[in-house]
Parts: sequence; structure tokens; C-alpha cells
Amino acid sequence: MARRPLPRILSSGGASITRSREIARTAADNATDVLHPLIAVTRGLRLLAAAGRQKWAATPRDRRGHVLFLVAACVLVVALIPYGPLLALIAVMGAAAWRGRERTPAKTGPDEAETARLRALYEALVPHFSTADDPGPLFSRGGDWEEAFGTSYAFDADGRLTRLQVRYPAYFTDGEPDCRARVEQVLHAKSGRGREYHFAWDEESNHLLMTVLAALPTTIAAQRFVTAPGETVLGFTDADAVQRTVPVRDGDVTRDASPVIWRTGSRSTEPHLLAVGHPGSGTTTLMRSLALQALQYGDVLVVEGGGTGEYGFLTGRDGVLAVECGLAGALSTLEWAAHETERRLIAANRARQSGHPEPEDIKRPLWILLDRPSVFGHLAAADGRQDPQELLEVPLRHGRAAGVTVVVADQFDSLDTLTEAVRTRTRARAVLGPATREEAESVLGASPHTTPTPDVPPGRGYARLGTGPVLRLQVPATPDPHDGATSEAHREAVLDLLPGGPAPATPVESGAAEPKRLDALVTAPAVAEG
Repeated sequence: MARRPLPRILSSGGASITRSREIARTAADNATDVLHPLIAVTRGLRLLAAAGRQKWAATPRDRRGHVLFLVAACVLVVALIPYGPLLALIAVMGAAAWRGRERTPAKTGPDEAETARLRALYEALVPHFSTADDPGPLFSRGGDWEEAFGTSYAFDADGRLTRLQVRYPAYFTDGEPDCRARVEQVLHAKSGRGREYHFAWDEESNHLLMTVLAALPTTIAAQRFVTAPGETVLGFTDADAVQRTVPVRDGDVTRDASPVIWRTGSRSTEPHLLAVGHPGSGTTTLMRSLALQALQYGDVLVVEGGGTGEYGFLTGRDGVLAVECGLAGALSTLEWAAHETERRLIAANRARQSGHPEPEDIKRPLWILLDRPSVFGHLAAADGRQDPQELLEVPLRHGRAAGVTVVVADQFDSLDTLTEAVRTRTRARAVLGPATREEAESVLGASPHTTPTPDVPPGRGYARLGTGPVLRLQVPATPDPHDGATSEAHREAVLDLLPGGPAPATPVESGAAEPKRLDALVTAPAVAEG
């Protein structure tokens, strides 16, 4: 049987039908563009009417009469004023057009690039969160990443992760630091380097929350901080890490910042501090900041082993007992500090036994700032003299009761030269500059919950007071005002904090006689009756 041809309108009308559809679609688009304002106003009127109905339904019945009276009064006023109805119509149309405008639809899920990043991160975690004998693995090759991550993730404008919550199996050994470190290293590498991440492990719920931390401000300079006597600001940390804020001048504005407060004195559990870092990390900046704060209520002894003159601006100021840069001066100054600590203990004991208050000459705190003692140790060993660190035994052991605070700063490559007394008695610790997790843990006694970054500004690091948590730290900018590279604003900020007193005519040489301030304190009798 021969095949009958199709009708002409069906065999040759495909192009015409396609052309007709394009014309119809173009006409519909043009009509939509022309009628778009009317459509927006209509949508807005509908939304305003719906909002009015909801407002009327939420109004209590005993107040609806008052509302009707108020609306009628407004309508009457609008009707009586010149051009009132026209202005009211324009206002209603404008409100409807604004309410009915098209809004950008909210993003409901990750795009293709973000999905690929999450899947790659999921696949990288499979070796750490899976075992071969798991019947229903949460992490498996080609598995569902949404089951492990859910919707608890966020990306920045560049498509990089800023927040991620991971649900891991209960058999994962989250109590072992090495296992945690491996997972954190994977998350850090896959989420993007150059940023600092915070990891919060919830062992009870088997959840790990990773968040990107904002950089701590470096624009806070040295200034008078609002603290009580016995409180010292080491630096500033994250807002959610501490429960206290202090007002600070940040450039030209004043704002509240979260400080790391170190408490010293007879009731302190961490009366002495050890700061460690690499060259240029900011340990000397921290020492200068502590010296300026200590001079507000106490006396300061500075022993500098580096010999660079970073503390020369303190020479001759009121409250600065000595600034020593040589071995002979350091030995004599620290020997006097040991005797002064014993004298204060004896005077306080006599006063308590006799029922009298403590003498006034022992109430003023004494700060001993020792920068780079390892240098003096090498010089003393070569010259056959006593290591100056050995003279810190008495101030470190009895300084809390005598009102003596010891601060030691040195570098990582010299930690093995620190004496046992320095390592065991300095319970307040600070690590500044770029440091690995192992280096930070060796000084702080605990590993930070963040990933250290290779490039950090001076004065940036971590602090831990006793057995407390490890806090991020940014030391206030306290440069040497005599340094030519110091900006004028920072120079004035440091000089404004210095106490009065004329500079000495001739500097104190190493091995020379002690300053008059030291002689006065040594020869002053410790009168128990005050």
C-alpha cells in the first residue's frame, strides 16, 4: 500500500509555526515592558490591602472604633485641604509602586562553584572520618556531602568559605590533639590559606564548627587604659573571647575594645610573665607597653640584653630606677632587686607581727623587665661570672608577696638557656610573631584553637594566663620614640605617657655606681611601724 503524503499545511508549515511563536513571544515581552509600571502598582496595591487586612485583624475589638474614627478624620482632612485628594492619590500610587517593585530573589543554595568546593572538601575529609567496617558511613567516596555539612555553611563575595559546620561520626577520636590537628590542617588547606580559622569542637554533639576570624586591629596605639591598680593590658583580642571592654582611641575615633587583662600583685595567680617570639615579632614593643603602664603606679627596672638602646627614652624619668645594657650593670641591678625583695618581705612580716599597716616604702609595686637574658648568660659564661638569671630566683619565688613583678622576654632559639626558675615561675605567657603550632604549644602549654598565619604584623600572637584559654593578642603600637622610623602620632602617644623628671646629664655606665634612686631605696630603713 502506497504511503499517502501529509497535507501541505502540516508538511511545510513548521517554519511558519515557529515564526508565529517568536512573534507572539516578542509581543508578550513588549507588552510586559509597557505594562510593567501598571503591574507593579497593581501588585503593590494588593500587598498594601493584604497588610491592611492583617492590621485590622490584629487590632482588638474594643479599639476598632477608635481606629475607624481616626481614619475617617484623616479622610475628612485630606478632602478639605486644597489638592488633598490628588496628593493622597499620588502618595498611594507611589507607596504601591515601591511596595510592588521586583526584588532580587534570595539565594537558596550554593552555586556550581560553591558546590564543587564543598564536594572537594567532603572528599578530602573521607580518610579521616571513615573506617572500612562502618556499615553506614557518614563519609564515603562519592557520598552525599549535604548529609555531613547540611546547610551550616557560608561563603564570602569571592566564593571562599567563611563558616562551615561538620558533623562527624561518633567513633572519631576527637579527644586526641593529633587527630584534631590533621582535620584542621585539611580544612585550612582546602578552605584557603592566608586567613586565620577558628575551630570549635563539640565532642558531645560530634560537631566541628570552623569560622574565619577577622584580623585584629593594629591601629590602637599606646595610651592610658581604663584599668584598676594591679591590672595591666597586654593587648586586645576578639570580642567574644572576653567579657570586658575598655574605651580606646583608635585613630581619630573612640570605641570599645576587648582587652587581655593581666592582674599582678599579692592576689594574682600569675604574678610573672614570659614573652617569646622571633626577631621582629614585637616582644620589645610589649615590654615598652608594660613599662609605660607600670610607671603609672610603680617603679621600673629595665635590663636590656640586646644592647640596641630600645629603652633609652625611659632613662632619667620618675619611677625608672635604672636602664642597664651591660653585664656589670645588669648583675648589680638584679642583685639589688633580690635584696629589695627580701627587704620588703621582712618589713611586711614585721608590720603584720606588730599589728601595724605595711610601710609606705614597700607598697609601691616594683617591676623588673628583663629583655634577652640569654645574651647576658653567654657573656657571663665567657667572663666567668654569675648568670643574671640566677639572681631572679628570689624575685620570682617571693615577688608576689613582696609586690615585685618580673617580666622576661626572649627568642625561641634561646628557650633552652632560660633557667628552671624562669620557666616554672612565669605562669603568664605570650607568644608573638609567626610561630608554628608546636612552638606556640611549647610556650603556652596548650595548642591554640586557630591556625597560625605565616605573615603577621608586629605584636600579633597569642596569650595565656595560667591555665586559662589561649587568646589571640595584638599588642598596642608602642615604638621607640627616638627611632627615626617612628611616626609622629606614635611618638607623641608614647611621650605623653612618660612621667616627668629631667634626663640625667650623663648616662649611667655599666659597672658604675647605682642611681640615687637605688641608693635611697637600699639605705632606707624598713620601719615596721610605718
